[in-house]
Amino acid sequence: MFARRNLQSDSFSKYRAGKSTSKTKRSFREQAASSSRVERATALDRSLPVGSNLTSPIITLCVGPEQRLFAAHENVLASSPFFSAIIRGQFLESTSKRVDLPEEIPEVFSSVLEYLYKGDYYPRLLHNKRRNTWALENTETDNGGRGAVNSTVYDSGTQQELLKDTLLYCTADRYGLEELKRLALRKQGLQSGIQCSTILASSRYAYENTPDSDSELRAHYLALIIRSRNTFKRSGTMQTEMERGGKMFFDLYVAMCNHMDDISTITRSPR
Repeated sequence: MFARRNLQSDSFSKYRAGKSTSKTKRSFREQAASSSRVERATALDRSLPVGSNLTSPIITLCVGPEQRLFAAHENVLASSPFFSAIIRGQFLESTSKRVDLPEEIPEVFSSVLEYLYKGDYYPRLLHNKRRNTWALENTETDNGGRGAVNSTVYDSGTQQELLKDTLLYCTADRYGLEELKRLALRKQGLQSGIQCSTILASSRYAYENTPDSDSELRAHYLALIIRSRNTFKRSGTMQTEMERGGKMFFDLYVAMCNHMDDISTITRSPR
């Protein structure tokens, strides 16, 4: 017999979906230098992290297959262990301060830079202190209204529209930005009206781009599918994905067994 609750770390039977604890921080406007195609991320209304300053050298970042150019201060990038290692290794004796990131998605990387400078990315996460609830800012009215923003981004690698917050979570994991991971997860939890096909494609991406030790994003998708099981069981995309298989569906099976056990326990408990 299977001991469902004693699986090792490569299974997510032991996890229950929980809410992240990201703190509300302020957003910033990305300034585009259209003449040079270089997008300089500059702080407008927030002090930089301790030890950072706007007089450190500028690093050019060449992002995506189309080589879209960004620029950021060295000290700001160094707050990421990923970029700190690159800066120490690549630029120690080099005068050309350029980093090539051909596998990254420009729209996602732009939000990473926004976070590094401002501690949040558009749309901002807002906290209602009176109700103790969280919400995404109204993109049409809050903070002057920067306009509607898509919840998905096209990923050329999978040739699918994926949830931007999932892409940001996975990117933050590679860059060693734990607070950005928590922020992206909380924001994704506030999204609604997402198609089943987009959720399933994004969940598969999450499984393929996070380590087996991840206990947050994977558990988020498992809990989402279980909560919305009446919708997913009627989805042709769900059937197709299950026929393709993958580790996620074993984790989903175990999570659903645990969910049923929890319900049985509550039912049997004396009132």
